[in-house]
Amino acid sequence: MNSTTRHTDTTEHSAATPHRAAVTLRTRDARHTGATRRIAVAAALTGAALFTAAAPALADDGRAAPPKLTATTLEAAHEAATEPATLTTLSRFFAREGAVSAKASAPRIEGKAVPVRTLSAAFVAGKPGAALSTLDYLASTAVSSDGQKASLWTVPGAGGSDAWQVVNIATGDDEARYAAQGARALPGGTVFREPQIDAWYVHDASRVLPLDEDARTAVGAKGATLDAYRARVRQAYGDKLPGSGYARSGKAGGYGPEAATGQAPAPARGAAPAGSPAP
Repeated sequence: MNSTTRHTDTTEHSAATPHRAAVTLRTRDARHTGATRRIAVAAALTGAALFTAAAPALADDGRAAPPKLTATTLEAAHEAATEPATLTTLSRFFAREGAVSAKASAPRIEGKAVPVRTLSAAFVAGKPGAALSTLDYLASTAVSSDGQKASLWTVPGAGGSDAWQVVNIATGDDEARYAAQGARALPGGTVFREPQIDAWYVHDASRVLPLDEDARTAVGAKGATLDAYRARVRQAYGDKLPGSGYARSGKAGGYGPEAATGQAPAPARGAAPAGSPAP
């Protein structure tokens, strides 16, 4: 794996905290742990919030519910990504390092939104019938006139409305690229990410196949059976689940309290909360 820095322009949001914008540098460095690095910088590209993210829909117990994947939500995510205000923000994002001017960047959205799933805490806990991964957000790929690419992360609007909204822009097209790679490697399989080690996989009912170097390091070049993968993540994260002493201590590398619903840990948005990988 090459050392890369992924710049993200984010708006952190939750039902309990005020909205705030941040620029996040996410660096993967094989010389260290291979896990995603997150350094929050308390500033947006424009000095103000680029996107105002509403509080997510809540489950019956008051915790955030995972978004649902339907043809309607895929279209809603695409519409959010192609809104004029979003494209204007993309112009500034692509121009941030001076490679192209905001006016000349001419951003466009390429292809359809893809689902981004992450390892489920319920699966790690061994709950009967728990899915291996849960839907975290939908990602659309933006391309500038000079070939730069960025991923737009979209989530449901307030109260689980049909309108979706962009809450983050990240350089590169990891989400779409791994979705396509997974479809080739295992047709009909489900692509997901293990965020604790920044690894991408594709799985079906019996096996888990690696899609990147971090995943190959974890399960081998030929992958692992579903049972073997479950045993590995149980050993790695079983003592870091919601309610554990590890989680209550606020240490990094495990699951935050929102994961108790079965929703997998989400990538950091703004400042990394307790339970996300340590820098």
